Amino acid sequence: MENEGVGGVVEEKKVLKIRSKEEAKYWTDAYPIGNGRLGGMVWGGVTSETINLNDDTLWTRSPGNYTNPDAPKALSEVRKLVDDGNYAEATTAAVELSGEPSAAYQLVGDINLEFDNTAAAYDATTYQRELDLNTATVKVGYSIGEVEFTREYFASFPDQLIVSKFSANKSGSLSFTVSLNSQLPHRSSVNAQNQIVMERAENDDNSESIKFSAILDLRISDGIGTITVTEDNKIKVVGCDWGVILLAASSSFESPFAKPSDSTKNPTSEALNTLNSVKDFSYEQLYTRHLDDYQKLFHRVSIDLSKTDSSKDVTENMVATSERVKSFKTDEDPSLIELLFQYGRYLLISCSRPGTQPANLQGIWNDKVTPPWDGAPHLNINLQMNYWPSLSCNLHECQEPLFDYIESLSVNGTKTATVNYETNGWVAHQVSDIWAKTSPDRGEAVWALWPMGGAWLCTHLWEHYTYTMNKNFLATKAYPLLEGCVSFLLDWLIEGKEGFLQTNPSTSPEHMFTTPDGKPASVSYSTTMDMSIIQEVFSAIVSAAQVLGKAEDDLIKKVVEAQGRLEPTKIGKDGSIMEWAEDFEDPDVHHRHISHLFGLFPGHTITVEKTPDLCTAADVTLNKRGEEGPGWSTTWKAASWARLHNSDHAYRMVKHLFDLVDPENEANYEGGLYSNLFTAHPPFQIDGNLGFSAAIAEMVIQSTMNDIYLLPALPRDKWGSGWVKGLKARGNVTVSVSWNDGGLNGFKLWSPNDNNLEAMESESVTKTIHYNEMSVVAKMLKGKVYTFDKELQFIKTD
Repeated sequence: MENEGVGGVVEEKKVLKIRSKEEAKYWTDAYPIGNGRLGGMVWGGVTSETINLNDDTLWTRSPGNYTNPDAPKALSEVRKLVDDGNYAEATTAAVELSGEPSAAYQLVGDINLEFDNTAAAYDATTYQRELDLNTATVKVGYSIGEVEFTREYFASFPDQLIVSKFSANKSGSLSFTVSLNSQLPHRSSVNAQNQIVMERAENDDNSESIKFSAILDLRISDGIGTITVTEDNKIKVVGCDWGVILLAASSSFESPFAKPSDSTKNPTSEALNTLNSVKDFSYEQLYTRHLDDYQKLFHRVSIDLSKTDSSKDVTENMVATSERVKSFKTDEDPSLIELLFQYGRYLLISCSRPGTQPANLQGIWNDKVTPPWDGAPHLNINLQMNYWPSLSCNLHECQEPLFDYIESLSVNGTKTATVNYETNGWVAHQVSDIWAKTSPDRGEAVWALWPMGGAWLCTHLWEHYTYTMNKNFLATKAYPLLEGCVSFLLDWLIEGKEGFLQTNPSTSPEHMFTTPDGKPASVSYSTTMDMSIIQEVFSAIVSAAQVLGKAEDDLIKKVVEAQGRLEPTKIGKDGSIMEWAEDFEDPDVHHRHISHLFGLFPGHTITVEKTPDLCTAADVTLNKRGEEGPGWSTTWKAASWARLHNSDHAYRMVKHLFDLVDPENEANYEGGLYSNLFTAHPPFQIDGNLGFSAAIAEMVIQSTMNDIYLLPALPRDKWGSGWVKGLKARGNVTVSVSWNDGGLNGFKLWSPNDNNLEAMESESVTKTIHYNEMSVVAKMLKGKVYTFDKELQFIKTD
């Protein structure tokens, strides 16, 4: 297999750069950096530079009361209306079950730099700005006369800093003024250590607000250049060789259950301690520490869809990325797909690391006091999609914040379940926030009333185990959360028609139907989405119980009994999967959500092998929905087509995303990419970026606990030759595969011998490998690499 590296971490040699030949004009032109907690957006201005700053814990409000004692009475009324077939009336009555809106994600502020007057005379032909995914570094370069100016920016996870370096190749040529600012009420001061301290001002707004502090620490070349402090709390530097800015930030957020007003955290002290801990590190040492940490994650996976040689690789990367997006409709450059695939992995590493908050609707990057949809995690697709690439794309650690978050939701969700629905267990609805809000959203039932958010999240717990085989995680973290979720679902299900267990009330996220008497409605019973998620969760806990020796527990016996009584997935008169329990008229057949296909992807109840009739209906459903939709909808459809092993349609959805969005007229677009490759709803939502990486992985490799499918949805006429290294399959197996002339060339498999994961007791792993009509059973010892040829014949062990 060509260029193959093996053993967990593979050396990355491809050039992976997002490039521009001009400074950012819009926020979606700026380049994102992040360390999971702190985010920065680098504009790259020559005369004045801006780095927007975010902290993932900076939100509005404080812990809320996510219960409604009047809900049981309203629930009873809605259920009767549904039972009587009065769906429009039930939809109206269900507003009584809605709750309060979520809190809103905030922004810290900006680092602002003003450069001296000579900057205006820079040579525009020398300007370049790039985000290098291999190093997680933004670089800016330009010339003024014979002097070359360079800037570098990165966000360090090990040292919890945003780091910027400015330099010139001629001594004494660099002069600038730096300051901190914020759209939130704040105060700034400069201390004796050349540090600017910006803090949230007390009592300028609600005293319940989370406090924050950002501290900018400035270093310049030894003995060259002068530093002065201006009256308006800016630092002025004249005639240095280089300047390094370290930005530390902290907030008073302690936990989802602690009021900001009760917080004992001092954000300023914490930020100062962070800076003090690195005072003896040089810029080079900080950069090396950052690089070592980041590349251990990023370089696990590499991809080549085009067999590019290095000279072509470099040439492609000299072109502005926005121009490459524009030309994609005609040239269909596979290396741009490689770039967007790896960008999704970069963004996940940058916005979700152990100990941080989970990635929100925009990851961590936000430039508004009131961001779109409050920047809140949406639990009816968006938050889940954020974490789709964490397992298949070999970044399982990045999913840890999601599991911490689910634990918090289970605490508040227990109160919501008890009071609102008089059930056991825990529940979460469609929209949440940093305070782990579990009650319904405010407003109409079509978006507010959806008590399956927590259940969908719980499918990630079992998936995490199937990929990592970490039995300790399953026992201590996943299983208790699954138990609570299943306890709620068992109580939420009620006896319905024909002896089936039903959910009532039930909605299909954000989508209306037309009742038989011609009225618009959203509330009925047993939507396909509800039933599919419940089937998935029940299957997960039964499987988990078998692993943990709990199969005889009373709860599991109840689940097994209920499994056979769930409303099955049904096919409508037009041959598509029915979205609702009845074959209602759909007033919007091109709706952005494909909720009724949950069982196909990310679920496992509709499969090519076991349910061919449902797969045929899913094909009809996807064709009926069409290709239009927001970025996240596009990538969901791509992954769903891949599950059907339909490479043509999967690729069409991939191609559909490559539409350059004009920020001035973004309302005219549906989906697409901004010039910095952020995916557009529009506006920007990060789920499309992260879902894209998962969809590409799904086109190349699919797996179950027993099987691995090679190249199941490879568009052979588009990516005729190529390779992917380091993707993960279920069972903690790492896969590398190559192909030539549209056909398999060879593949390698290995299962790490990782004691930290407390993996299966067995020292071997058995998988059935499938390619086209061929299959082979492979039994592998852990810690060894197994190489196979294009006929699936075993060649050697390393």
